[in-house]
Amino acid sequence: MSQNGIDTSKFAVGLGTHLLSGAMTSVTGFWDRLGQLESMVLSEQLDNIQISTPVYVAGLARSGTTIALEVLASHPDVSTHRYCDFPAIFTPYWWGKANENSRTVLSERAHGDGLLVSNHSPEAMEEMLWMAHFDQLHCDKRSAVLKASTTNSAFENNYRQHIKKLILLRGGNRYVAKGNYNITRIAYIQSIFADARFVILMRDPVDHIASLMKQHELFCAGQKDHPRAIEHLRRVGHFEFGLDRRPVNVGDCDCIDEIQSLWNSGQEVRGWAMYWSMLYGWLHQFLQENPALAKNVKVVKYEDLCQETSGTLDSILSFADLHSTELVDSWAQKINAPQYYSSRFTPEDTNSIREQCGRVAALFGYE
Repeated sequence: MSQNGIDTSKFAVGLGTHLLSGAMTSVTGFWDRLGQLESMVLSEQLDNIQISTPVYVAGLARSGTTIALEVLASHPDVSTHRYCDFPAIFTPYWWGKANENSRTVLSERAHGDGLLVSNHSPEAMEEMLWMAHFDQLHCDKRSAVLKASTTNSAFENNYRQHIKKLILLRGGNRYVAKGNYNITRIAYIQSIFADARFVILMRDPVDHIASLMKQHELFCAGQKDHPRAIEHLRRVGHFEFGLDRRPVNVGDCDCIDEIQSLWNSGQEVRGWAMYWSMLYGWLHQFLQENPALAKNVKVVKYEDLCQETSGTLDSILSFADLHSTELVDSWAQKINAPQYYSSRFTPEDTNSIREQCGRVAALFGYE
């Protein structure tokens, strides 16, 4: 328990996990080559697997991406990453076979948002694959946007094989990935998989920023009490919150500098509002400039997911070509608007968010 009363126990990283993950992430080139060896050994089986209509869930953190992933991952045809895939992400089949009978214990995740997870729960894990081949993704001084013209044959070959190995391991014939940072890689991913679908989550900026700030406070407290958590989150590619928070650069370095300046001076609300507006403003412009690609992108409002649950779930599953009335009925009983926090914003804070984000929010149908 930290000094400010926040329970940070879930941020503790055991020494064994810390050392093992450090060994596997400090020499990614070696493990990447080991993954290629795994693919060679499994080549006969992998040659028979087709990657059809992969689905990518993305958006700014705290927008509902985890719920969307869990819904899609519960479809019997879907294969996706799980918590237990870390840290041996480069050899998913061998590591998965070694751990497939590991004990399943549900507990609330570190975010403190009521979501119960186990080591077999679906999770965003593929960021480590991206970081091994693209240096600039989390450098806020350089654009993280990957375009349709981007080429990286080593990554593309390994990535296709990785997805096939995950499908072989998990038994489904469709790949679904949650990766919030993939919002800036839509064009590149579609250049790899022409039939890929993208489900992008967003949220009313006032509620969204309140949730982001709550998480950042929690992660900062957790990392102060458990310093190994800082390196752990770096290794998995999680920079949304905490002491090593890094905004995604969509090509506007001046805006990134201003966001960082606001955060550094304690102006959290204004900094988050500018970040929200920048990211979703970029997304809207990107979709307007790429109408053919935009047909494979579905933007989902978190409020619709909570308030018009059945219809929204049905539209997501149908868009992903994974329609299931049974899943819609099952998940509609579980999803509700969060009750675990309330906004501490002053009227001035709320007005500041509306002024900063209002134009972009209106582009997506918010009042």
